Amino acid sequence: MKKIFLLAFALLGAVQLMAQQPATMLTKLTNGALLRTDVNEIERITFADTTYNLNVNKNRILEADELCWPEDRLLPFFLPPASTIYTLNMNDASLSDEERIMFSTLQGIVNRTRPRILLYNHNEEPLDTWPTAHGISNSTFVISPKSPYSLVKRYKSEINGLVLYSTEKSKHYSNLAVTIAGLDRLLPVTAEIQAKLVANGMDFPVVTDLTSLNYTTPLAIYRYLLRNYWSRCNHRLLISERPGIPYVHDIAAACGSACIWLDPRVANEQTLLGSMLKDMTPGRDIVLGWFPEERSGVGAATSYGLSVVPADFFENTTIYTAVNKNIKIKPVPKRPKLENKVYAAVYISDGDNIQYCQHAMAKIFEQNGRGQMAMNWTISPALADISPSMLNYYYNKATANDCFVSGPSGLGYAMPFNGLGKGSGEYFTSSGSILTPYTKLTQRYIEKAGLRVITIWDNISAEQRKAYAENCPYLYGLTINDYERQTGRLAYAVQSGWLPIAPQFPCYRGSVDEMAEFFNRDIKNFKGTSPMFVTGQADVWNLGPDKLVALKDKLDKLSPGNVNIVRADHWFSYYNEAHHLPFNLTLLQDMSITSSPVKTFVNYAANGSPSDGYMWISKTKDEPAWVQMDFKEPFRISRYVVRHAEAGGLEPQLNSRDFTVETSLDGETWTVVGSYTNNIAPVNDASIAPVEAQYVRVSVTKGGTDGFVRIGDIEVYGAH
Repeated sequence: MKKIFLLAFALLGAVQLMAQQPATMLTKLTNGALLRTDVNEIERITFADTTYNLNVNKNRILEADELCWPEDRLLPFFLPPASTIYTLNMNDASLSDEERIMFSTLQGIVNRTRPRILLYNHNEEPLDTWPTAHGISNSTFVISPKSPYSLVKRYKSEINGLVLYSTEKSKHYSNLAVTIAGLDRLLPVTAEIQAKLVANGMDFPVVTDLTSLNYTTPLAIYRYLLRNYWSRCNHRLLISERPGIPYVHDIAAACGSACIWLDPRVANEQTLLGSMLKDMTPGRDIVLGWFPEERSGVGAATSYGLSVVPADFFENTTIYTAVNKNIKIKPVPKRPKLENKVYAAVYISDGDNIQYCQHAMAKIFEQNGRGQMAMNWTISPALADISPSMLNYYYNKATANDCFVSGPSGLGYAMPFNGLGKGSGEYFTSSGSILTPYTKLTQRYIEKAGLRVITIWDNISAEQRKAYAENCPYLYGLTINDYERQTGRLAYAVQSGWLPIAPQFPCYRGSVDEMAEFFNRDIKNFKGTSPMFVTGQADVWNLGPDKLVALKDKLDKLSPGNVNIVRADHWFSYYNEAHHLPFNLTLLQDMSITSSPVKTFVNYAANGSPSDGYMWISKTKDEPAWVQMDFKEPFRISRYVVRHAEAGGLEPQLNSRDFTVETSLDGETWTVVGSYTNNIAPVNDASIAPVEAQYVRVSVTKGGTDGFVRIGDIEVYGAH
């Protein structure tokens, strides 16, 4: 049943209790009571103080500074999309770029109160792809492209007026206008658009007139923004978007974020950008959009410990982030025994850019070559907040040969080292401490998104590797880009005794012949006496799965019967086993698993997915339960991880409270290596003194508050 709240005040805040727990809001009722509830259960919020502005549906009209934005979310919480969503295809309406920017800004202002507007702008993928994936396709009402301004009229009561600007002196005035518009619930318009509004019966007052300003350079315009509006903008989210590109303006307007376009290659513009970046908090805040030049822009953010989420053509952020879904991570297939073979992993580039995930990847993922050999798809863990249904869309379509990994270099794009920089390259930051908040943020989101490998552009120092090892225990491994700019090839490394770093050789190559030629530099030396490992990266714009699948036969011809192309998670598992490093033993194909009676399936206890729907649940209520794994041979076990109900998206009160973890060599004599009472943690990740064991057992004597025992996933790490 949907809930209606009568509140004494605006939302006090929100708490994300765990990465995959349902989104909850903390509200204060008129009687003073505090209430936490699931966002998706809220139908309407009303306020006792009637002096607040209300829209025609009697919803409180939210201002940019009233959003529900927890510290551990990239974007604010929005209410679920309304039962009717009005859609406009801006291409069919033949709108100018300035009109599209105005409509996108309207979308953000309206949707922050409750998502009700969906705009089509890019039209690369089929139009129904993402509305269907987000479960809102049946709620849409199409605005006729012949009367697009009727959409503005529908929500005119939520608009306070206009920001009038002109692009004659500089196109950058459009970004300034969008910034002001989001803060004050205004529409950014040129004189031509203002005239069209009047012609359609909407004579809004001009609240801010920028046409009298005489600035002509981006430096002067954004200095004006910094002096007059930056203090009012949130510093959680900075929008870097080329003026005239009408895409992420909806989330900019909704959040009250500054819109800029500064070039870090220009000294004064780099200084101005830095004055904004220094006001942002590493490990929490992000830059959304893009830069005039990739490496200088991403590098500038990296030098402040901030990540960039490339998104210059991403659309409908305010409606897709409002569909709050838990990520449904697919179970990971088991791997065969390690052999004296060549193990190859192939990565597909550019998944860090969420506009690629929204548009190009939706088409590329449909190519017939996908699924015919193991391919590792870079995808953005930021989608876990920005569009969780988009991640679920790809997980749902994935085959056992599709492995998702994080693009560079974790949560959003960071570039610790520029391999194409001056000479043999340059570090944007050589300090691990600057990267530490970023790696902590990365850990939260790769675990939330189910991504075990990060491909890093381009390299990292020993101190930076340590930051990943200390703060990202969810990782299986890192890859780095070998552009052949240095003396000799980049070397493999192992950090902290468990985290392997593997060079992509080749990296960002656009033909199968190039990929095969690079791999053959190693494969030609394969003797068959020990495993060999090669890894490389394909340029997705020139080498999609239909072409990439030909690599399988080419590599087999180089060493017939000896080359296995595998998933990235398997590749790092094989690598660690071959080098006597700890690896996740639950990936082993020969592992057997038994348990007490179960409502679901016994293998769900250790299948690589903690998600609801793949969770081990005891059959009997209020009874002890256990899960036991047999790895068929002894290993030196040094770590275990138990993920509970909350890690799979369920409520925290369903986590197991009292349980033990035991090891055994023979399955009869057991040693307790971990004991928990009144546990409230969603994940128990423990390193132990290495112990020789073949069996591991998790025994639960007290499950969740409903009496059942739930285990999201168990991992056990050991080495030969």
